[in-house]
Amino acid sequence: MEMNGREFMRRAKRYAARNGLNFRFERGEGKGSHGQLYVGRRRTTVKRAELSKSLLHAMPKELGIEKGDS
Repeated sequence: MEMNGREFMRRAKRYAARNGLNFRFERGEGKGSHGQLYVGRRRTTVKRAELSKSLLHAMPKELGIEKGDS
């Protein structure tokens, strides 16, 4: 499954809402399309471009989102 950063953030936002967690995205300073995504007390770095399979595996894990929860 291919996904870009914006779609990942939408799914993370729905997950946060369902679980009563705070959701926040902070754009990075300077060049690039990266930013910090916070779900509850956890965070990960997100880019808005197409995400690789390894990132799609690592980012939910950093946020504490189990497979199938997003």
